[in-house]
Amino acid sequence: MTTLLLTPADAPPTEVTLSDAELEKLLDETNAEFVDGQLKEKSMGAESEGIGSELHILLGAFVRAAGLGRVFGAATPYRCFPNDPRQIRRPDVSFVAVMRLPAGRLPRGNFTFAPDLAVEVVSPTDAGEYLEQKVADYRSAGVRLIWVVYPATRTVLIRRLDLTCAELDDTGALDGEDVVPGFQCRVAELFV
Repeated sequence: MTTLLLTPADAPPTEVTLSDAELEKLLDETNAEFVDGQLKEKSMGAESEGIGSELHILLGAFVRAAGLGRVFGAATPYRCFPNDPRQIRRPDVSFVAVMRLPAGRLPRGNFTFAPDLAVEVVSPTDAGEYLEQKVADYRSAGVRLIWVVYPATRTVLIRRLDLTCAELDDTGALDGEDVVPGFQCRVAELFV
């Protein structure tokens, strides 16, 4: 059983107890994330969605041609966080290496292990603290490479599991490093 806080816009949070199956169904219907016992609506503006889609297309075509694994969009749920096994996050774009897929197959529901790459495209409603918490959650789950795309400044912040980071502007090129070997694209391509 899962206790969930539902927060209508004009009322205090209401505690609701759901079975795991009920929570899964609710998350499927709402496309929300489940963090700290609360449903967090995942909303993206047109710009953020367009950038995520462009990266999904570029990365997906490369990964498919190279047979490296699978690329997923913003609706794909990951339930893989050691600090809260009920927590569910949905990166805007993610990649899972083929050798990590059990028997080469996709799960029917949530991924119960972390992606190798997680991408967040900052939306106008994303608070900095919330984004940093997502990055910390991804690291705690073992995500090896995280890209945070900032449309307003046309930059990408690269965060790695070893706590190193880098920043690229639109004259730079994203590199899949050892996570998506051989993948590269100019940052400017994301903002077409």
